[in-house]
Amino acid sequence: MIHKSLFWLMMIMMSSLVSSQIKGIVVDDYYKPIPYVNIWVENENNSTSSEENGTFLINCSPNKNLIFSALGYEKKTVTASEATSVILKINAFELNEIIISKRFETKVIEIGNVKNQTYQAFENGPRIDAKFFPYLAKYKKTRYIKQVNFFTDSQLETASFKIHLYSVNADGSPGEELLNKDFLVSVKKGVKKTYFNVVDFNLKMPKNGLFVGFEKLIIEKNKLEKEVQDTSTGKTTIQKTYYPYVLYNFVEREFSYTFLGGIWNKQTRQDVKNPSDKINVYEPAINLILTN
Repeated sequence: MIHKSLFWLMMIMMSSLVSSQIKGIVVDDYYKPIPYVNIWVENENNSTSSEENGTFLINCSPNKNLIFSALGYEKKTVTASEATSVILKINAFELNEIIISKRFETKVIEIGNVKNQTYQAFENGPRIDAKFFPYLAKYKKTRYIKQVNFFTDSQLETASFKIHLYSVNADGSPGEELLNKDFLVSVKKGVKKTYFNVVDFNLKMPKNGLFVGFEKLIIEKNKLEKEVQDTSTGKTTIQKTYYPYVLYNFVEREFSYTFLGGIWNKQTRQDVKNPSDKINVYEPAINLILTN
């Protein structure tokens, strides 16, 4: 009997190490809660977002590392068991001199359209997908980025996500954020194309191009729950879905980038069994409006 008791005690202890519900709060240097922080389990496809009051929940092993990142704050890695209260330091950086150029907005062009206009909506999970926009000589007279357009699908009256704009590193990967604060947006219910105005950021199309990405927020107000019954067992479970979905095009590209497990992951033709000049990937349906 003693041996059996010890066995079950060890099993319980081992299971608790496999996965636990980690609860915590993210605050700044002044202990003010930080909303919508990106929280990743290091090197895993598992993440969440802090709520508007800075609190978060995530299921993972207590000995795993959690990566906390938010625009305007220094990235921090903390062991899950010690993440009950996480302080992110405010980034100390010198602001570049802002030169406001006169914009005429008499010309506009839309870039990013693809030949395949068939859209696919699916659960992309806890990751950031980015679309690359190369610079072309014909953009010279319409260098300013006026709008970012997303195709979305949502069953909620309103759902929010973050838009990211990244510079391009020397190796062609996504680089630094072009904005110094979170660009949080909301979309309405249904399948639609939504235009987000960014002209006030005074952004010019970089000559080495840029990446535009979206970050799904795993927060309560984006969640929709419904009962799902297993036809074979008759068991009913609660299915959780986080909206909105960003729609995708299935296209040929030389590469694609996904932010997963706290790092950018590149997919190229070397990653597939039958190498070719290009690979077929699901690319987020994002367009840009440029103006003069």
